[in-house]
Amino acid sequence: MTIPATLSKLQASLSGQIIAADHAEYDETRAVFYPGHDKRPVAIIRVANETDVAAAVNYAREAGLELAVRSGGHSIAGHSVTEGGLVINLRDMRHLDIDPKGRTAWAQTGLTSGEYTRAAAEHGLATGFGDTGSVGIGGLTLGGGIGYLVRKHGLTIDSLLAAELVTADGQLRRVDADNHPDLFWAIRGGGGNFGVATRFHFQLQPIDQIVGGMLILPATPEAIHGFLHAANEAPEELSTIANIMKAPPMPFLPDVAHGKLIILGMLVFAGDEQAGLKAIEPFRALAEPIADMVQTSRYVDMLAEEESEFPASGEAARTVFIDEFTLSKAERIVEAIEASEAMMSVVQLRALGGAMTRVPNEGTAYAHRGRPMMAAVGALFNDLENEAQYTAWVEGLTSALSGGAPEGYVNFLGDEGPERIRAAYPGGHWDRLRQIKTRYDPENLFRLNQNIPPQ
Repeated sequence: MTIPATLSKLQASLSGQIIAADHAEYDETRAVFYPGHDKRPVAIIRVANETDVAAAVNYAREAGLELAVRSGGHSIAGHSVTEGGLVINLRDMRHLDIDPKGRTAWAQTGLTSGEYTRAAAEHGLATGFGDTGSVGIGGLTLGGGIGYLVRKHGLTIDSLLAAELVTADGQLRRVDADNHPDLFWAIRGGGGNFGVATRFHFQLQPIDQIVGGMLILPATPEAIHGFLHAANEAPEELSTIANIMKAPPMPFLPDVAHGKLIILGMLVFAGDEQAGLKAIEPFRALAEPIADMVQTSRYVDMLAEEESEFPASGEAARTVFIDEFTLSKAERIVEAIEASEAMMSVVQLRALGGAMTRVPNEGTAYAHRGRPMMAAVGALFNDLENEAQYTAWVEGLTSALSGGAPEGYVNFLGDEGPERIRAAYPGGHWDRLRQIKTRYDPENLFRLNQNIPPQ
């Protein structure tokens, strides 16, 4: 049968909807967040339930089609869409069942982290995801999950109690510490290599009020170095993100600050209010703040769900882990951003540690428990013909920050080649992941991701 004929037959068995190229919503539905991924799948299946997911997986396998899985559409490498293949779009699967007394939740993977957090906040509870509310919980969780609660409550996967997963054979499997424990180990950091996650069972924490918000400081080498030092020395209730960049014309900044180098800091203290205010003091003391929006507020307010268009046509980005952050590295950041010709250049620095280090490194597929800091370097541009120049700038700076070590966080990887993927799983993690991949997906059906090939 032809593809259109088989799609018609498939539609008859689905509760969800097939969107092919002649559908009025096709272009809108295939679009993803990051630029440069203008791909045209043969069809997008907006699945309604696990049965639909299994049918779509079986169809893609039997038809020999490349398969993309989309939760929120924020894959930096564009893995949320495929050229000529099939897309499983999970966005209609957004049921959330919260048990306030047991402090757990079953969440379908079409939910965004903002939707989940807003619902949990009604009970004064939260699960730590990332730092952007519009990101889908599916891909974020499978890659690890580093966000505003990472030092207090660990990675997102450290709150994952169980999952339901459709594997390459079309079977729906419950995976946890007792059921398919090897698969449960692999999906906690191994990305989308092992199946389509349809539901997650999460632990919830009693978090409602926090001390946090945006703190903007002038970015001298001393202030940048001091910010990271303060972040590493802070109580583990405090998680921070420092974005080093030239100030865009944000309405709350004075005109004189526009275009000047700043630290755009995001701080979240998940604990006692007075302790939180004290923990923020070292950051405010680094320099006279240009803007200070740190205050007592609700945690849910940190995860804005509104999403604007990506501000450029192209992006070059790399992420690395850092074991030591010296003043000379801060000086290198300032020099590099001042010299950059990109439309926008950003270095993001995160202090890790805390609760995430108390899970053994071999306990999950995420393999960087002991790395104290992470840096992400990005350049945004519209002159696509100069992409190689911006990529070289990014790679040079990340190498300087990491000392040449290639290891990175899989959720922040772009289309960087197999060596970078391999480096995301050091030690015995890579070989173990390949063994599990061989067991559950020997034909590599789930390959449109940061791929771990079967043996």
